[in-house]
Amino acid sequence: MRLESVPSAQHQPAAPPALDTDEFRRIGRLAVDLVADYLAGIRDQPVVQPMTESGRRAVAQEEFPEHGAAPEELLTHFARHVLPYPMGNGHPRFFGWVNSPPSHMGIIAEFLAAAQNPSCDVGDLASIHLETAVTRWLAELVGFPADTGGILVSGGSAATLTCLAAARQQVAERLDWDLGRDGLQDPSRPRLRLYASAEVHSSLRKSVELLGLGHSAVRTIAVDADRRLDPDDLDRAVREDLANGDLPFCVVATAGTVNTGAVDRLDALADLCARHGLWLHVDGAYGAAAALLPELGEVYRGLERADSVSLDPHKWLSVPIETGCALVRDAALMRRTFSHVPPYLMTEQNVGIGGTLDYAEYGFQQTRGFRALKTWMTLQHMGRDGLRTLVRRHLRLARRLAELVDAADDLRRMSASPLSVVCFRYVPPGDPYTAQDLDRINRRLVADVQTDGRVFLTGTVLDGTYVLRACVLHHSTTEDDVTALVSVVREIGRGIAGKAGQA
Repeated sequence: MRLESVPSAQHQPAAPPALDTDEFRRIGRLAVDLVADYLAGIRDQPVVQPMTESGRRAVAQEEFPEHGAAPEELLTHFARHVLPYPMGNGHPRFFGWVNSPPSHMGIIAEFLAAAQNPSCDVGDLASIHLETAVTRWLAELVGFPADTGGILVSGGSAATLTCLAAARQQVAERLDWDLGRDGLQDPSRPRLRLYASAEVHSSLRKSVELLGLGHSAVRTIAVDADRRLDPDDLDRAVREDLANGDLPFCVVATAGTVNTGAVDRLDALADLCARHGLWLHVDGAYGAAAALLPELGEVYRGLERADSVSLDPHKWLSVPIETGCALVRDAALMRRTFSHVPPYLMTEQNVGIGGTLDYAEYGFQQTRGFRALKTWMTLQHMGRDGLRTLVRRHLRLARRLAELVDAADDLRRMSASPLSVVCFRYVPPGDPYTAQDLDRINRRLVADVQTDGRVFLTGTVLDGTYVLRACVLHHSTTEDDVTALVSVVREIGRGIAGKAGQA
């Protein structure tokens, strides 16, 4: 819609930051219409387009104004300089990374949550009870009991950090090691070791560094032909470290790697962790949602035996960013890990607004946003059946993409996955190319596809080889969109190969 066509109100507005009730309604309706028109016309727009130089200046170099702007001016500025340049994950032909579009009810929930603007830490308040409900639902999704410790965080990285902090707390308690008082400064203590494959998410390294363990504490374990962590190699590494006087304490497995969508052999890893007394953390940020499907029961068997799981409702469940979840089976341990309540924040149960749960005692943040509302609305709107339908649809489209790649004489599939990621490579027919030549062609292809705007994908590296990577995660993606992805990749690839052959 054209914002300029809407007349301004004929009365004196309230002083900022307030709007009077009629003005708020009017501006709110303009904003809703703007968003609705944007979502309705998104297929007619490029998936992603670079900002113009004037647009960059209008956004990045704008001066802090001395006087406030009218609400219509702000919406107009947004419509001209922000809305046309999204990340692209709202478009059905976006196949990059692991980024879903926002659910429509989640968008509405963001508005409603902002109207209350609560800090969701403590109190007998609706926001607290909603978070209790949705974390219990997410625990049920992965097979955890109802009394699991759960907390909503910003995403998988924060969830991983939260869960590994609990794992570190557990091993410290076994050793009568007061981490809160002494930290990791005692050189007489054994060196803590944890284990993961090279396919693990980069948040692991950040987490172990922030936890004071150092990334050298992580032992990289071999993977099998399907890029799953090898339990036999893990067992050898643990025994070696024990023989050397180190202290193994944690294994980080993955239920849906970001590179290829591989799911580790969770049941075998749970057996090994039980034998050695190790904490099993599962990164399910992307793939845990597929545990809803009975037909993937064998793939996910053992997930319910983990000590902690991280998952991202803002990935496959389409809850708007930011929404991650940390689940720790031992809720009391989770509380001991993070609890620190200063006097000015203390409440008594059933006294005043005192409730039964203080979420600030279960994670790092004190002030916490109302993430539960958009999660609750999205999950309520879809239900278990709707979520299963969504995941199955994406898996079917990923299989179709793999079939199209396999049928093309100039494409090579580079991995297999039970989930919705497909990795492949453009290989021009005819004259043989070196591996370095093909890496250059495929890197250029990713860049050119992204700027072309018709579809969007990303790249990654598998065994030292650069490949194209597509992830199906949009609720409105169709088989025609998948076919278009292959068509555009081949078209642009032929153009790049032709220029390379003429050079």
